[in-house]
Amino acid sequence: MKFIVDNNVGRVVGPLRALGYDTLFINPVEDGLMVEIARQKGRTILTKDTGIFKRRLISSGEVPALYLVGDDWRQQLAQVVRELGLNSEPSFTRCMACNTPLDEATREQAEPHVPPYVFRTQESFLHCPGCGRYYWKGTHWHRIREGLERILDSGG
Repeated sequence: MKFIVDNNVGRVVGPLRALGYDTLFINPVEDGLMVEIARQKGRTILTKDTGIFKRRLISSGEVPALYLVGDDWRQQLAQVVRELGLNSEPSFTRCMACNTPLDEATREQAEPHVPPYVFRTQESFLHCPGCGRYYWKGTHWHRIREGLERILDSGG
């Protein structure tokens, strides 16, 4: 499942990417363009904008959209996972910054791009060919994983 996220619910973008979902975020984006991108690319719109649901492509069901309830991103994320039946286990397969699928990287490839302590203590790395970032299973990775588990287990 692929998403395009409206700027009024942008806080769910990173967590959805951490869960492994292709999540497009363009800010700002005009409603009509967002609907057209969703139609062309087979994406589901996530929004709090009730006006979008009055557009023909949405009301006809040609472009799927989900209205997110509440203002807290944790509740919104839990709603998306629950209502769309998404996998709630973080996979960390997409770049949190630019949404590009991540590639495995050798320690040698990562060495010039990560702090010395990280290089000494980590064995495996992921690399984003889109923006060049490197990722590893350090404390930040564990905090994200635990945070997502708490949010999704409690329903937000």
